[in-house]
Amino acid sequence: MQSASVTPGVRGRRSAGRRTAAPARPRPLLQRMPLHHRLGVTLALVALVAGFSIVPTDAALAATVLAAPVSTLAPGESPTDGGTAAPEQHLAVDATIAAPVIDRDTMGATDGLQTLASVGTNEAWAKLVLMFGGWPQTEANVTVMLRWMRQENGPPDWWNRNNPLNNGYGSGGGAGLGSYTDLVSAAEYCAKNLQRGYPGIVAGLQAGTSADATASAIWASPWATSHYANGAHWSTRPVEIVQAPASAWGR
Repeated sequence: MQSASVTPGVRGRRSAGRRTAAPARPRPLLQRMPLHHRLGVTLALVALVAGFSIVPTDAALAATVLAAPVSTLAPGESPTDGGTAAPEQHLAVDATIAAPVIDRDTMGATDGLQTLASVGTNEAWAKLVLMFGGWPQTEANVTVMLRWMRQENGPPDWWNRNNPLNNGYGSGGGAGLGSYTDLVSAAEYCAKNLQRGYPGIVAGLQAGTSADATASAIWASPWATSHYANGAHWSTRPVEIVQAPASAWGR
């Protein structure tokens, strides 16, 4: 029986030298892109991350709310006249924020020289003396001046010799018998004379709170040698308001 021949070295030979290589893994998409595309994608990712991480400040938010655009309409035009209506603007304010309290100073005004001269009454002349002296034109001050003028000349002709208080200073006549060119000059000289040597009367006029207190200072002063009988020759009844002729005011 013929045995099969076996070629030496062939039996059991493995095909290690002919082993097939494993297929290569595909590269990631980013690596397969051109260089300039990869740079663009990288920058976009960085910007996206930065946008999520940056928190706007309170100042930026406030600027966004307060700097809302304003739409200007032509005269007679309304937002519904064929155009696009401007969006409503809303401003949110914290409920704990209170409106500030505004303290407005009271304001007043006093009549000036031209106004008082045009009015031309004994009351206007009394205010003119106070104006030249820098004293307040309070009701108490005007009242005591009117009473004083009445004791010197009386309301019917209070402008006598353009010297309502019979002032000797600057009038060219002693004992208060002089005269002035007009009532404006008379008021100015009267204020100057009081400032020169009648501190008690000036103190009362500066306070401007009590006609009786200032009257007491007038009685005690050397303005009148009689001192108005220490008030016995001094009336407190209302004084009639009388207008002087325009010529007495130099008009």
